[in-house]
Amino acid sequence: MRKIIVLSFITLDGVMQAPGGPEEDTSSGFKYGGWCAPYFAGADEAAGEFMAKQMKSADLLLGRKTFDIFAAYWPEHSDMWPGINDVTKYVMSKTMNKNKSDWKNIVFLKSVDDIKKLKNTEGTDIQVHGSGNMIQTLFKNDLVDEMWLKTFPIILGQGKKLFDEGTIPANFTLTDSLVTPNGVIFANYKRAGKVKTGTIGA
Repeated sequence: MRKIIVLSFITLDGVMQAPGGPEEDTSSGFKYGGWCAPYFAGADEAAGEFMAKQMKSADLLLGRKTFDIFAAYWPEHSDMWPGINDVTKYVMSKTMNKNKSDWKNIVFLKSVDDIKKLKNTEGTDIQVHGSGNMIQTLFKNDLVDEMWLKTFPIILGQGKKLFDEGTIPANFTLTDSLVTPNGVIFANYKRAGKVKTGTIGA
């Protein structure tokens, strides 16, 4: 069985929309696109190594909007992400088909059942980047095995959030972490059963 790993840049208030650039996703009037870019200018060597490990060659699972962004950018910038053009890109879309994209190694999925079948195949881990709406579907169906989050010391007050409608109660365990000099927290978590409750001091 393959693991599904959600990778996301998020703010302190959980916003994940358009971290990479002003025009990445302006839906609902979002005006803070590119909010994480200033923090990379102060990233140290350890943060670079952490990011490099997370960008290792692995198949991708993408929502349609994120796929459109990736397909327009990464084929011409593969030097920044080695292997991105060679891995299989699974795209969740009920309307697109392989004839609508020139990017190679594309497989279109139509339903949650398709994702469940994909998890039960042999192969690499499956990474999910961006794809906010699809991530809600994954959370709702308890299909997220790990989360690799980069939390930035900024609050935006608006925008699409990583944990939104569809998120179910779930317990996770911290497996790796790093804090950069400019306050970005890298934290990897893996699924660890159901939520436990209790009384402090009892």
